[in-house]
Amino acid sequence: MRAERRFSQAIAEGDGISLIAQVADAAAAGAAEHDGAEGVTIETAVPGVREATRLPILWRGLGAPSDAGMAGADACVLAVAEGGDEPGRLEERRAEVTELGLECAVEVRDEEELQLVLDRLDPEIFVLSSHGGASLESVLSLLSDVPAGKLVVAEAGMLGREDLDELERAGVDAVILPGTALGGLRGSAA
Repeated sequence: MRAERRFSQAIAEGDGISLIAQVADAAAAGAAEHDGAEGVTIETAVPGVREATRLPILWRGLGAPSDAGMAGADACVLAVAEGGDEPGRLEERRAEVTELGLECAVEVRDEEELQLVLDRLDPEIFVLSSHGGASLESVLSLLSDVPAGKLVVAEAGMLGREDLDELERAGVDAVILPGTALGGLRGSAA
């Protein structure tokens, strides 16, 4: 793991909520760093992204955790929705992630998935996701069940300044946003 790019450290330090930019190319990663992001997230291998930014890269792609390592990622999201209910599957995938030297974040979408993850993995980083149409309110509801001391990344679609402020007050450490949204939001989140 590259200490200067630890995802957990990037979202835990400093004042305010950290902004994580969804990017699709190296130019967007560089722009996100310039606009004040504390990390970037990718869903596919992006040529040149590692060279374009010093920010930690969070892998959210489908496939094996080794794909994240080959893409230059520093952390990998395991989504419970992708086979997490199969006995031993989450544990097996987390072991793969840590063997690669990547930090592991676990994505949950509802209370049932959150309880499953708490019972089986007790991760340090949670991604409370809105995939599947969940609202900001449902993300905040899930937050109340995350144990104290854990890092929480929220994803709830397009958010305004008031939404970021509400997430920050609630204790969210970082939020995933489209890279194009950073410029107008950075002032309120810092």
